[in-house]
Amino acid sequence: MSATLDALQWRYATKKMNGTAVEQPLVDEIIEAARLAPTSSGLQPFSIIEITDAELKKKIQPIANNQSQIVDASHLLIFAAWDNYTEERINERFARIAAERELPLSTVEDYKNRLIAGYVPRSAEVNFQHAARQAYIAFGAAIVAAAELKVDTTPMEGFKNDELDELLELSKYGLKSVTILAIGYRDTDNDWLVNLKKVRVPTSELVIKLP
Repeated sequence: MSATLDALQWRYATKKMNGTAVEQPLVDEIIEAARLAPTSSGLQPFSIIEITDAELKKKIQPIANNQSQIVDASHLLIFAAWDNYTEERINERFARIAAERELPLSTVEDYKNRLIAGYVPRSAEVNFQHAARQAYIAFGAAIVAAAELKVDTTPMEGFKNDELDELLELSKYGLKSVTILAIGYRDTDNDWLVNLKKVRVPTSELVIKLP
């Protein structure tokens, strides 16, 4: 079994963390994995808000259904997607692509304009949902990277998005929260899930092989 599969077998959605701090270089590596994750047209239409402040985590806890991991985790990573695609945002991303690849902007102009024509007229909600799906790809990459580093995580959707957005003033960044990733270390004495067998649908049921 590969190291990645071993790591995924080891990880679980940690229900109780012990409060131990995760070294920042490890957190940075987890974030870097999220940054390097693929996204549609390379737009990366999201941001990651990194939170370590204990008082802020206390304010977030009731918004997240009083889950203990919010305050016991070393770090919280909030994945927040663009609230809409705009011509300005798409132009900025393609200008970066052209600059870093040392290519004339004209080389990406046709593709960029097709995206603008397809995305910008859509509703803000349709565009946010598309951006949120891109954030989830990065979210998954962060979870896998953490497992390979033997850092525990709890993926969370159980929170009041609007209240978290207001608390963090995400609207001024043109963002809306999507998911929370709590990062820390498992409390092996008090986590009811820690020793239970991992249960997944078998490959024979999961995979449909077409001729």
